[in-house]
Amino acid sequence: MNTSFLASNHSKTFTDLIIGESTRMGGVSPAPYNSLNLGLYSEDSSANVQENRYRFFKEVGIDPNRVAGAMQIHLDRIAVVKHPGQYRGVDALITDRPNIFLTVTVADCCPVLVYDTRTGACGAAHAGWRGTVARITAKMIEAMTDHYGTKAHECVAFIGTSISAQAFEVDADVAALFDDSLQTWDEQRGKFLVDVKKANLQQLTDYGLLAQNIETSPYCTSEHNQFFFSHRKEKGQTGRSLAIIGHR
Repeated sequence: MNTSFLASNHSKTFTDLIIGESTRMGGVSPAPYNSLNLGLYSEDSSANVQENRYRFFKEVGIDPNRVAGAMQIHLDRIAVVKHPGQYRGVDALITDRPNIFLTVTVADCCPVLVYDTRTGACGAAHAGWRGTVARITAKMIEAMTDHYGTKAHECVAFIGTSISAQAFEVDADVAALFDDSLQTWDEQRGKFLVDVKKANLQQLTDYGLLAQNIETSPYCTSEHNQFFFSHRKEKGQTGRSLAIIGHR
């Protein structure tokens, strides 16, 4: 892998749609943020992050001034975006306006991007385990339905790279918050393993998205740490990737 942007296959079907995620490749940040750290709220230098964002948005082909982002809090709050800029205290963004590109930052948490093929509405959710338990993905679809008349079966979605079930070790108190189908007990490690990607996939399909319209990244932030940032693998000292969706 030698690219800073991994586009979802949905962008081949909808040619005006930008949907995908960044890797950690191709930036200027030194370790432990090496190299394409796009996180505005990380402890990396602002100059590095701004240069990385300039490079990334140039490669993707969008104006940085048309980007909306979130200062995330690991809950279920959603912002209705009418203008580019940073939205504080939210974990999902929705819009029906062209040329506004929604972004969420991740470094193990699960990014979920949704495109309404009929209305053009878009949603981007940052689903950590807390947000997943709070059903941030389902609530984002519900908000799109309420605000834009979205019908779930007309949507496509991309579940981006996050920590996999094989790497996401939790104790019993966290595991108990997930359905039995989403957790397993690993006797050797003495930990439960939770599948956050599958949990968000279930929220999409339960709300009415068709399984064939949902693409899920095959990568794991921990296992493929050379290509993606992992807060857990790197013990909290790492950068942030960006998941992005919007249409021209």
